[in-house]
Amino acid sequence: MGKLNPKQVENLTEPGTYEDGDGLRLVVKPTGRKSWLLRFQLAGRRREMGLGSFPEVSLKKARQDASAKRSQLSDGIDPLSARDIERAAQREAQRASEAKQMKFETLAAEYRDAHGSAWSEKWRKGWLRKLELYAFDHIGKLSAEDIGTPEVLKVLQPIWATKTRTADEVRGQIEQILDAAKARNLRQGENPARWRGHLDNLLSRSEKRKARKREHFEALRWQEVPELMIKLRANSTPPSWAAQLLIMTSARAHMVRFARWDEFDLEAGTWSLPDERMKMRVAFVIPLAKEVVELVKRIPRDEGSPFLFPGQGKTGVMHANAIRTLLHDMGYKHITRHGFRSSFRDWAGECTHYPREVCEMALAHDERDQTEGAYSRSDFLDKRRLLMNDWCIFTTPPPTT
Repeated sequence: MGKLNPKQVENLTEPGTYEDGDGLRLVVKPTGRKSWLLRFQLAGRRREMGLGSFPEVSLKKARQDASAKRSQLSDGIDPLSARDIERAAQREAQRASEAKQMKFETLAAEYRDAHGSAWSEKWRKGWLRKLELYAFDHIGKLSAEDIGTPEVLKVLQPIWATKTRTADEVRGQIEQILDAAKARNLRQGENPARWRGHLDNLLSRSEKRKARKREHFEALRWQEVPELMIKLRANSTPPSWAAQLLIMTSARAHMVRFARWDEFDLEAGTWSLPDERMKMRVAFVIPLAKEVVELVKRIPRDEGSPFLFPGQGKTGVMHANAIRTLLHDMGYKHITRHGFRSSFRDWAGECTHYPREVCEMALAHDERDQTEGAYSRSDFLDKRRLLMNDWCIFTTPPPTT
């Protein structure tokens, strides 16, 4: 039987340590606060473990807890380590409970807020609007861990045949959001919205290919690109430099507008774009021909901006229509910025012998199927460098004398 009794514990006010027996003691602080302490030995070392404060923990409860800890010791278990493990399990249970309460539509808005600073205002609104139109009715109120392949298919199947391009964009958005949720430990397992090796087995690939083919941009004939480049090189303005970079790298317009200085390694001759800057959300490296390196070196650097082409708007970069306006002023009203990618692809197909997959990869199009992708993980960087060198030699002829 212990040395203390409930009435005594309640009335003790003198600061000190009061033994109950078998290592259990009551500690009274000068402030009047009372707490329980268990002293024990483990592997020859004296240890102490708090069991809570009085009156939240009564004498009876303190004795029960102390007895349970001594039982652990007799089984060779460290009570302090066991308590840490128990608390970690409780935190994990709390995390799981919080994850259940975090809805997909909330995660989507948080993803947009976290990544959208480099997007245009129009793109920010449109990005979330697509999810509101096509996804939230099906999965908006679900937690990340409750979204599996059946739920993703409910979103995509109704629009896959009729709005394939939009459906694939929505699929990519869901994939991004669920990847971010996994990084935050809000879900486990594989991403049910991934395409290769998963949804490509459940949704028609032919529809996706048709959607890509339906996208059409007015393009300058590849034979006429060198003449345009000569005119652009005579124009020392940011839109002209951006247009030249666009043409010589065959990048997308938004990639050029938001190009950052820290993405370029001019010594290595590479332009490295992180996944959030790519349409398919896969990081991509563009090899730079010497003509491109020389162009980038000529662009004046604004120390107050991280961008090659800074602007005054909310995005911090040049206006979206700056290149188009320049081309129209030069008399090229029939072409679009994106059409230069078609000019490059037509030239590569008609004038070179580079393999098709190398030419497509130069446009950040990886069309290898699941089997090919499993055995071929190359991004063809060295071969693309040779291809892009040839393209720049073609597009930037030396000035005539």
